[in-house]
Amino acid sequence: MKLAISGKGGVGKTTLAALLAQVYADTGRDVLAVDADPSPCLAGALGFPDALRAQLHPIAEMDELIEERTGAKPGTVGGFFTLNPRVDDLPERYSVTHRGVRLLEMGSVDLGGSGCICPESAMLKTLFTHLLFRDEDVLIMDMYAGVEHLGRATVDFVDALIVVVEPTRRSLGTALQIKKLANDIGLERLWLVGNKVRNEDEAKFLHEESPGLPVLGILPADLAVQEADRLGTAVYDHVPALRQSAHEMGRLLAASQLSISTDR
Repeated sequence: MKLAISGKGGVGKTTLAALLAQVYADTGRDVLAVDADPSPCLAGALGFPDALRAQLHPIAEMDELIEERTGAKPGTVGGFFTLNPRVDDLPERYSVTHRGVRLLEMGSVDLGGSGCICPESAMLKTLFTHLLFRDEDVLIMDMYAGVEHLGRATVDFVDALIVVVEPTRRSLGTALQIKKLANDIGLERLWLVGNKVRNEDEAKFLHEESPGLPVLGILPADLAVQEADRLGTAVYDHVPALRQSAHEMGRLLAASQLSISTDR
């Protein structure tokens, strides 16, 4: 199961990614969590110890590795380089594992789309599309804010896209943009998750105003999320209400994936 998590900046994508990663790890599934944000913070949300976090380095910033695999120095313009470099060994070599969750930091560069492409983008795009797993494995990608990654078709290989929103019209407007772009690249399985929801009225608003996306679940507003960050504790451990909601969403996603596999 390959899941990408998207949404407007600050809505809680990383919180949801961390929660779902730990949910599936605790059920015994092999989980690879990928932090694709230019300012990675998924390790903190997962409660990775400082010693492990120090071992993480975004692939996009590994200049020597990129030059070795593509044949060109990052940042160069013109010349020849490999568009499909070898990447199959990178998740194992450059990830770290804590409590059953393997974490890889991708970093970010302009992935080019129909425009120019550089050695860094060739490396990341190939890595994105070669994250292949066994049936019981789970890939969770914490995407960077906005809709750029969809415009560049970097998540068209995932099984489902989860759009995180707050109970505001602005946030739902971004969700509508994401839906349109996702559909343009052939991605039809999208879910909506409401975060920072304070009461039943806000939950009802999300259900009624969703831009045609099924609501996967609701994460209640809880100041303990910020407290977990200050303490360096996994939000999964520190906020029971969010953990319970995440388990429900994990079950729904697993059931949906099983249904898709059966149909195939």
